[in-house]
Amino acid sequence: MSKRSLFIIVLSSSALGAIFSAALILSYFENGRGYDYNSISERQKTNISKTSYIDTTSIVPEGLNFVNAATKVTEAVVHIRSIYSSGGSSFNALEGYFRGPAQSSGSGVILSDDGFIATNYHVIENASEIEVVLSDNRSYFGKLVGTDPTTDLALLKIEARELPFVAYGNSDRISPGEWVLAIGNPFDLNSTVTAGIVSAKARNIGILRDRNNLQIESFIQTDAAVNPGNSGGALVNLKGELVGINTAIATPNGSYAGYSFAVPVTLVKKVMDDLLEYGKVQRGLLGIRIGDVDARLAEAQGLNVVNGVFVSYVNDNSSAEAAGLEPGDVIIGINEQTVTNVSELQEMVARNRPGDEISVTYLRNGTESNVIATLRNTEGTTEMVRNVYDNQIEGTLFEDVDNDDMTRYDLKGGVKSIKVEEGKWKESGLKEGFIITKIDKVDIIDLEDLHLVLKNKSGGILVEGIDEDGNKGVLGLDW
Repeated sequence: MSKRSLFIIVLSSSALGAIFSAALILSYFENGRGYDYNSISERQKTNISKTSYIDTTSIVPEGLNFVNAATKVTEAVVHIRSIYSSGGSSFNALEGYFRGPAQSSGSGVILSDDGFIATNYHVIENASEIEVVLSDNRSYFGKLVGTDPTTDLALLKIEARELPFVAYGNSDRISPGEWVLAIGNPFDLNSTVTAGIVSAKARNIGILRDRNNLQIESFIQTDAAVNPGNSGGALVNLKGELVGINTAIATPNGSYAGYSFAVPVTLVKKVMDDLLEYGKVQRGLLGIRIGDVDARLAEAQGLNVVNGVFVSYVNDNSSAEAAGLEPGDVIIGINEQTVTNVSELQEMVARNRPGDEISVTYLRNGTESNVIATLRNTEGTTEMVRNVYDNQIEGTLFEDVDNDDMTRYDLKGGVKSIKVEEGKWKESGLKEGFIITKIDKVDIIDLEDLHLVLKNKSGGILVEGIDEDGNKGVLGLDW
């Protein structure tokens, strides 16, 4: 090839390159940024249609759909704000969350369409006022129906109807490895859903205290993320059934570190019904001193088993004594369910009331036997115990309104003052015959309500009611 031909080829190539570059530059300035499209979303749609894209949102392994349970339960989990009178807070921070010097936050679970709510005792402990906020932001004053510090549970009531609620499941049927969801309000983040598995059952982590040593710790352990504010929220299975009330976390720093603990629903059900019917928990007791059986104890006591519950002492006039249990026996079953440790035994017994009969399977000298024990209360009887409330408060006598007054004034309840003596009530302007219907916006149905509401009040409180002529009245009481 001649030099002239080579020169022409090079020149032609250069010219073509220049033309191409000029076209690119012109295109860049024409669309402003140098791209040949101006909608990323349209670009995605165009390119996705060219690929084999698989929509995984509807492909869920059988039995592993979190969406249905979360949707079903979230609207029935509430936000609870506990307000304390000035200087009156002694909040038990198992995992509670303070929002200020006189207010704390937790969660609760609606159990009935007419407003009964389960939560933790430590969420509302010593609160002078309880506010319940629903998932749709409706707010109610919460009435405290009753508490049980031995299980860290409490029952509240709000005046509402046709509410969504979480149906009871069966915590006996859940197993380690099973998926569960925790739903609550951590750090005031409403309606938060986390997922995990059941890590273990019947865990005792030593967080509850009772002067009579009647605390029950038989927690469901999970690895669902739970943080301050989740206390009192729901632990549910994938059917959306309640299997526990989230209560505590194991943590070195106050925040979630891998494990959370919930009161099993089999115990929750019984405590809620007790509080509803009697205002306090009815504990049926065997009346024994017990400990876990392990290899060391088995060797020391000459036992042929390495798990179960060792009976070290039997109380006089107890259910166990009447049934024939003796020190040295090893309890291995309650009501035909295997018992391997103290936590399991305590939970199974605590599901019953005084007077209930339970079947106790035990080993004595290596021989298995079975007896029926009739549980007794702390007084050694089978009677139910109700809270008895004094009708004299700060020098003034009160009584529950009768049916005639409820009909006459169209009331659903209240407390009437029948004799007003010198003291705080008289100073507030209270007259005989005045019917108290609300204190600080919380309904007062009877003397029990009056005592419960006043228990943690201090400073000024608002008393509403009706006088003998049916006129509405408001009093300011310095409590």
